[in-house]
Amino acid sequence: MNKINPASTALLIIDLQNDFLAPDGAYARGGATSPQALALPPRVARVAKALKACGGMVAASQFTLWPDAKGEPLISPHLLALRPFLRRGDFAPGSHGQACVNEIAPLVDVSVCKVAYSAFFNTQLDWVLRHAGMDTVVVCGIVTNGGVASTVRDAHMREYHTLVLEDGCAAFRQETHDASIADMRTVADVLDCDALVKLLQA
Repeated sequence: MNKINPASTALLIIDLQNDFLAPDGAYARGGATSPQALALPPRVARVAKALKACGGMVAASQFTLWPDAKGEPLISPHLLALRPFLRRGDFAPGSHGQACVNEIAPLVDVSVCKVAYSAFFNTQLDWVLRHAGMDTVVVCGIVTNGGVASTVRDAHMREYHTLVLEDGCAAFRQETHDASIADMRTVADVLDCDALVKLLQA
């Protein structure tokens, strides 16, 4: 971890989207916001800028609720049970809600639409990273125990050198975040945003 090649490193930003974080987003409407998650965008943006300055790549996943033939969102029963407030138009492809938050959007080189937890599941992320010459991924975003953890394990299975930004992730409960970070240490290196910026600048 003390030495990485920025030119072959991608920052994977998981689901820092308006419908999750913005005051007018779906989750704010449903009362499901997280103060810890709301604090992430400027911290992650600093890392993204540092990596791009060194020639690295920034990729973002965008959770997407694809519409059916009638325009109704295709929501899994599991998600609908957890978030019954989700409705037509939320996380719709091309919508304001599906888009990355303002601090992140201008920094993203590649984005993929995802339908489940992992940014690798049924997306072209792995294809893009391989063809761009990436062998290292740094994962951050929301939520630590969901999209982040699933993406980290999928990256490990694909034999990327995988790092996790401990303070670049958030969950709805601190103890859940902490337990998930501890679990990911078995398959990834864990560091904080400041440490990665210093590592890149070195």
